This record gives sequence, structure tokens and C-alpha cells, in this order.
Amino acid sequence: MTEPVWSAEHEAEFQAQVARLSRGTVEIVPEDEFKQKLRKSIQTGQPLKIKLGLDPTAPDIHLGHTVVLQKMRQFQQFGHHVQLIIGDFTGRIGDPTGKSETRKQLTEEDVKRNADTYQRQIFKILDPERTTVVFNSEWLGPMQFADVVRLAAHVTVARMLERDDFTKRYQGGMPISIHEFFYPLMQGYDSVILKSDVELGGTDQKFNLLMGRTLQKEYGIPTQATMMLPLLEGLDGVNKMSKSLGNYIGIDEAPQEMYGKAMSIPDELMGKYAELITDWTLDELAGFASGVADGSLHPRDAKMNLARTIVRMYHGAGAADEAQQHFVTVFQQRAMPDEIEEKVIVAASLGEQGTVKIAPWLVGLGLAASTSEARRAVQQGGVKLNGEKIADPNAEITVEDGLVVQIGRRKFVKIKIEQ
Repeated sequence: MTEPVWSAEHEAEFQAQVARLSRGTVEIVPEDEFKQKLRKSIQTGQPLKIKLGLDPTAPDIHLGHTVVLQKMRQFQQFGHHVQLIIGDFTGRIGDPTGKSETRKQLTEEDVKRNADTYQRQIFKILDPERTTVVFNSEWLGPMQFADVVRLAAHVTVARMLERDDFTKRYQGGMPISIHEFFYPLMQGYDSVILKSDVELGGTDQKFNLLMGRTLQKEYGIPTQATMMLPLLEGLDGVNKMSKSLGNYIGIDEAPQEMYGKAMSIPDELMGKYAELITDWTLDELAGFASGVADGSLHPRDAKMNLARTIVRMYHGAGAADEAQQHFVTVFQQRAMPDEIEEKVIVAASLGEQGTVKIAPWLVGLGLAASTSEARRAVQQGGVKLNGEKIADPNAEITVEDGLVVQIGRRKFVKIKIEQ
């Protein structure tokens, strides 16, 4: 059976896919092979199998995780099929990428609990009709020790030490556990089992992604192309977005919290966020970038547009409009929000004078994680009582019924005193 003739329509579709799918990537290896796979898919009408592996090592997904998920969604929009691997087996070992020491292994219960949350959250982005979800314990769990030895025989120790983090630890006299070598082997073996055509990951995953190509070749399977995407800096503008660093926006956060955090995105990163984590078209991205560059779009308005888009993607247009109105009312017009959480305080706990030291009291109210954090917030002008700033972190304040306490831009509580 002969393949269909390459037509003008085929060429137009090919150019459209290359332009959209390549946008925002750091590296495609090998790029010519990736384009050949796209051509064949368009010509035959056979969708490509696009692989993404996610180790459920944390309970929630933040915007940094969605960079690769948004790219997968673009593949789906062109008719390709996503193979989403929940690494319930590899997750127990933990990816040693970028680690300066052996990573703590998770329990099976931890991984299962996180995996359940992942599956619910990822379908806020991916189309479930074009997604196959599999767990790599299905094929890694039943392997016999002899199977593991045969798998390991395909890769040398010298090849493993090409990984930058392994090399640094080896040269620095830091221990490398043998089981850590098996992580890239297992990730690569996933590609063998699924016969994936393209695998996506962050730039920190390059070695693991290329291992998939190596093992596919060893097992006589057509090799996958690999697509590397940039890592997203967090709200501090410096470090990779991470929940442990507190510089993240979680996709399950409340609309107002999400919007407020998005308004903290550094100006210089607005374009990167727009390109990597929004669902804007190429024309919308171009208009946003040119508007910011030539000054026709004020940076504040650009950021509000970006913040509204982020909330709309995960909570809907109505919630996005409400979050934006709340931000304008509270933070631009400096008004109090309509609904403020109430904290009940027993009068006897305040003593005869009804006064408290501000820093430990903020901790007791749950507005700060520690006394040092509370003191720092006061010193930075971030604490207000009934709209008035408190300047002294050692201040004693009088607690009255109805007192509104604010810390930062988004945290408010109203005090209710009970006798």
C-alpha cells in the first residue's frame, strides 16, 4: 500500500505543527528526526505517541509542573496521543537529577496518595480522551533479578558518570548508591515498553530522556525524539519554582490567592510565564510581547491580563473576573475585602490590660509561621491594624473587638472577643 502524496495541505499542517510545537523549547534531539516523525504522522494520519513521565513525589502540582503539560496539550490539539506515565515505581527511588546526595526513598503509600492527586489535577490541562494513563509498576514490578541484570548490561558505568550530578558527587567523594543508577535505566525502559515516538521533559532531564533513545536502539525499537523545555523560575525570580521555597503558584489554590500571587510575578519574567504556562495562541503571545516592548501595554495591565488568564485556566472566566475585581478593590483602591475570616479570642487570654506583643500574637493567629517571620513582616511594613501600619516589631498593641489585622497583601482576619 503506497503512502498518500504529500500535498500543499500536508505542508501547511506540517509548518503549523513545527511552529507551535517548537515554540518555547530549549532543545529537540534530534530535530531532523522529530520533523520526520511529524511528516509521517501527517501523511499517514497516524498520531504520534507522546510520552511524559511524572513521579508523584509531592502532593500538588504548581505552575512549574505545567510547562511540560501545556506542551503535551498542544500535541493533543494537533491530534497526537499522550502516554502519561505515573512513576509509582520510579517515584519510590526518587530521581537523583540535580541532587548532591542520595535522595530519600518514598513509601508506597506516599506515592499512591500523591498519584491520586496528580491524576485529578493533570486533567485540568490535558484532554482525557487523548491521554492514556499508565503506572510503570505494571512492568517494572514483576521484573525478576535476572531481568534487571540484563537491562543493566545495556549501559556502562562510564556512561552513567556522564551525568553532571553523578560526576560532581564522584569527584567530590560523595556517595552514589547503586540503586540511583537504575533510575535513568527504568525511565528509559518505560520508552521501550510504550514504544514512544517523542518524550518531553525539563532541561534537567536530558540524560534520562536520551537514555530512552539508547535503550530503544538496544532493544531494536525505532528511537524516540526528545524535547527539552525550560525550567520556570518562581515568584522570587531566581530559583526554580518549588513548594519548599515558597515561590510557587499551585493550580489548586483559591482564585483570589492565585491572582494575588500572579501579580507578584517579576516584570522581566512576564513574557516567559505567558509563553510557557498559558493557553494563548501564537498571535496572542506576539501581541502581548510587542505591547509590553513598545509601551502600548502598561506593565500593570499586562500583569493583570496574565493573572486573569492563569485563574481563568484553572477556575473559569467567572472566578477570574471576581478575583481581578477583588484585587482592584482591595489592593489598588486599598479597601478592605467584603468578607474577612473571623478569629475568636477569649477575653481572659488577653490579661487585664488587653494587650499583646505583636510578633508572637501574629504567630498565634496563624498569620505567620514563626516569630522571626512576623518580626520581618512588621519591619518591612507589611502588617496593618485597621489599615494602619505597625512599625515596631516589639510593639504591644491593644486588642479590641472588630480589629482587622492584615499581613502582606492577601491575609486579613477580624478579631471577635468573647467573654
